[in-house]
Amino acid sequence: MGYVFRVRLASFFAGAAVASSAGLYFLYQDYKVAHHSISDQMKLLHDSLDRRVSALESLKETEAPQQQVEATE
Repeated sequence: MGYVFRVRLASFFAGAAVASSAGLYFLYQDYKVAHHSISDQMKLLHDSLDRRVSALESLKETEAPQQQVEATE
């Protein structure tokens, strides 16, 4: 095996290692951004659902005393 071929082979594997590590870094950053985006969307949905449930519970609490007053009369 010639010296030049070994140098080229070593250079190829060094370049492949650098390219794969850079690719993994960019994929990791993309994963973090996507996870953060989905997390924010789910938080907004959860907050919206919480407000709707609270509104229904307050509506139920205001109707309950009225029904008791009608039942006692």
